[in-house]
Amino acid sequence: MQTQPEAADLAAMAAIDAAAIAGAKQTLRKAVLFRRDARTRAQREHDDEARMEMIEASLEDRIPDTVAAYLSNGSEPGTLQLVAWLAAHSVRVLLPVLSHPIGGRLDKPAWAPYEGPDALRVGAYSILEPTGDLVPSEQLPEAELIICPGLAANLHGDRLGRGGGWYDRALRHASQSAPVWVLLNDDEVLETIPVHAWDHRVDVIVTPTRMITCEPSVLCNL
Repeated sequence: MQTQPEAADLAAMAAIDAAAIAGAKQTLRKAVLFRRDARTRAQREHDDEARMEMIEASLEDRIPDTVAAYLSNGSEPGTLQLVAWLAAHSVRVLLPVLSHPIGGRLDKPAWAPYEGPDALRVGAYSILEPTGDLVPSEQLPEAELIICPGLAANLHGDRLGRGGGWYDRALRHASQSAPVWVLLNDDEVLETIPVHAWDHRVDVIVTPTRMITCEPSVLCNL
């Protein structure tokens, strides 16, 4: 007669599964980053303009008072124009802060309000960060819309991040009524995404040609 697996066996199997998912994520990240870096500057600028037009149209009826966003870097879908547009419409924009003001890394996610291009510094991973007073993630419920980075996503809202888990930790404090958007290229909307149990889903995918409302268990209409 077979016996139930011992707790140690179950833990070992769970660890193997987690390692396999992590390996699949890393392989996919490399592929997406390779494709992004291969895009020409003209193509990236064209796609950024198209995404921006879609975002402006979606927000024209009601612009949120507070938006949590980020400053794009390298070949990421651009957000610099979006942050400037929000600020020009008197929106309070919260941006991620990873670096401690006196040096080193913060031990948990935090934000700070965007106060213009002159109030930015180069932080961890060469990413620009605001220099204003820190806003802990516990205050993230103030944001009515959250725009987070990603490398890929599927129609269920599963998102592939960079691998550090910063946003998965930060989004635990988000208001349930605040939609989470991810900006991607069209070829980064995939059928399946490897995910761990702690990965936070997104609600909307914005590409240069589509704005997709995701459903956790039902495929979206394109």
